[in-house]
Amino acid sequence: MTTDEILDILEEMFPNAECELIHKNAFELLIAVVLSAQTTDASVNKITPGLFEAFPTPQALADADIKDVENKIRRIGLYRNKARSIKELSRALVENFDGVVPETMKELKSLAGVGRKTANVVRSVCFDIPSIAVDTHVERISKRLGLAKPQDSVEKVEEKLKRKIKRERWNRAHHLFIFFGRYHCTARNPKCESCPFQSFCKKDKLEAYKSKLKVKS
Repeated sequence: MTTDEILDILEEMFPNAECELIHKNAFELLIAVVLSAQTTDASVNKITPGLFEAFPTPQALADADIKDVENKIRRIGLYRNKARSIKELSRALVENFDGVVPETMKELKSLAGVGRKTANVVRSVCFDIPSIAVDTHVERISKRLGLAKPQDSVEKVEEKLKRKIKRERWNRAHHLFIFFGRYHCTARNPKCESCPFQSFCKKDKLEAYKSKLKVKS
């Protein structure tokens, strides 16, 4: 099955696939994605309304007392580290970018707490720049569908997806893979019995590789 055919099927399964982090602008999305590390989008969406009501701009968040920021996000994991990151990130936005979220990968990655995945999400969702952000869902789906090998790094997965998926479908593919991984091909107890890709799924091969790694460690 070609990647176009895979994406066409996913479009039928999840026609409304989109970024589920609630945001009004690029600044809010950037902060939300940083906060979403090792935490669900649903959990982040519970705390960001209060955070952005108190600190609606990069300047406001940069000037905030760190304890006040921590209190606004303490319901999510690693909240102390994340509070420092988003405060430092906001300071850099004010000092280096006039309070405006930049568009380039290099500039975005210069911000505290922002890695390649976060930068790709912001570039894709806010600026409509063709990008493929590889999070845990995208990585898992790519490997189970044989679009990447079990041993491939996140960077290698992104590289392979960009080669195999047409550029004009990169942004959409990101959301489709996430929805498929979040609501169907889950990490635990995936819905294999109703999966349209069951005939060529590499799930067992991927699990065998992970088990081998655990034995070695």
